[in-house]
Amino acid sequence: MPADLKTQSDLANVFDEQRQHLAVVLQKAPEDISIFRGEITVRLSPDQLIFALSRLKDSTGGEFTQLSDITAVDYPGRSERFELIYQLLSVTLNQRLRLVVPIAENAVAPSVTGLFTSADWAEREVWDMFGIFFDGHGDLRRLLTDYGFEGHPLRKDFPLTGTVEVRYDDSERRVVYEPVQLTQEFRDFDYESPWEGIQTSMRQVDASMIDPASLPKGDQND
Repeated sequence: MPADLKTQSDLANVFDEQRQHLAVVLQKAPEDISIFRGEITVRLSPDQLIFALSRLKDSTGGEFTQLSDITAVDYPGRSERFELIYQLLSVTLNQRLRLVVPIAENAVAPSVTGLFTSADWAEREVWDMFGIFFDGHGDLRRLLTDYGFEGHPLRKDFPLTGTVEVRYDDSERRVVYEPVQLTQEFRDFDYESPWEGIQTSMRQVDASMIDPASLPKGDQND
């Protein structure tokens, strides 16, 4: 951002120009482009993703040549359950940009590895954690969980305890998978520490019941 832009009015004008420019470049309505705290967010459909990234990576779109991250958010109550999030950076403009792509649970997203090699592991992670399939990815397999893992841990309906637990079996000399068995029941905490209870009872002792002779010499005058 230029240093001579000091007023909110100047910033608003610059952001409005950026919004209008991106609307033309991406062939989107200005209402689909929002700016919050200096960061631009563009909402688009999966079939528009490759076109939008190609235009943004080009000099006419701002040279957003770095794909920093791909992640997703799960909204189980929506018809388009997930939102894919693409974080872009333009070193030329010193500007970040976020693409938000709503996608249904069983829909397929296009892989962007042909445009950004950094998307390789990011798309594998999203597939592993959320179960969103990317068409055109050359090696779409689990990245953070094991090969035989069932389910996708970052989905909101995935159980907090997981589906299996692993341990090393000394007799078989290998890691074994077993159904989840909690080693103890959940405790009902009353939010009162036993140490605090002891201190409270000590503070409630009547001072007149204490024999001064039993106290250390340093405490008799306190």
